[in-house]
Amino acid sequence: MNSRSIVGIAARLQNLSIASSPLRFGVAPQTTWNSIRETSLKNATSAIRRPFSSTASRGGNWLLPTAPEKKRSRKGRPRVPTGGSSRGTTMVWGDYGLRMCDHHRRVSAAQLKNGEEAIKVRLKGMRYRLYKRVCASIGVYTKGNEARMGKGKGSFDHWASRIAVSKVIFELKGEVHEQVARDAFRLAGNKMPGLYEFVKKGDAPVVGITKLDGITMEELKRPRRKVPLPMPGELPITSSTVSTSLSPEA
Repeated sequence: MNSRSIVGIAARLQNLSIASSPLRFGVAPQTTWNSIRETSLKNATSAIRRPFSSTASRGGNWLLPTAPEKKRSRKGRPRVPTGGSSRGTTMVWGDYGLRMCDHHRRVSAAQLKNGEEAIKVRLKGMRYRLYKRVCASIGVYTKGNEARMGKGKGSFDHWASRIAVSKVIFELKGEVHEQVARDAFRLAGNKMPGLYEFVKKGDAPVVGITKLDGITMEELKRPRRKVPLPMPGELPITSSTVSTSLSPEA
C-alpha cells in the first residue's frame, strides 16, 4: 500500500462522527415546554391506541361500580319481574348460561368472583369467552356488635349485586362441549349462595318462576278467578244479563 492511500484513509476516518450532532459532556440538551408536551402526548396516544379493537381501552370492572355512590344504598330486595317482564332470563351472547332458579337475593362481589374463578379453572386451556350479566354496584354497610340504635347506618363493608329470580348471571361461548360447560357452571353454582340451573341458547324465557314453554303471555295474564256459580233461584251471570242490567230502560 502506497503512502497516498494511507493518507486518504486517515483523512476519511477523521471526518467520521458517531452522532450527527456532537454532544459535549457536562452540558444538558436544551428542552422546551412544547417538546415535553409533544413527547407526553405521543406516549399517551401510543398507550391508548388499540388498532384491532373497536371497544374502549379501559373497560369498567363488573365487581365495582363505575361511579361512586351519591347516597348510601338501602338494604331492600331486588324487584322480581312477576308483572309480565321476562327481561334478563334468556341468552343474549353465549351458547350456555347459568341462571338463578330458587329465590332472589343479594350476592356479594367476593362470591361472584369465586364463581368466575371456578369457571376459569375448569375451562383452563380451552378457547372460550365468558360474559357477566350482573354488576356489583350496591354498597353494603355494617355496624359493630351491640351498637345502639340511631347511631347511623355504619361504615362501608363490601360491594354486592341484587339478583332477581330467573336472572342469567354468566354466559359462555366458545369451543366448549356442553357437558364441560355444565360441569363448570355446577362448580360455580356451588361457590355462590342459592340454587342455579343450566340454560342453553333458545330456551324459553321466564316470567317470575313460570317458564313460557307452551304458554303465551296472554294466557299468563288472564284472570285466575272464575265466574262464581249462581245462587239457587237466580239466573246465571252471562254477558246478556249484564248488558240488560246496565241498559237505561231498566
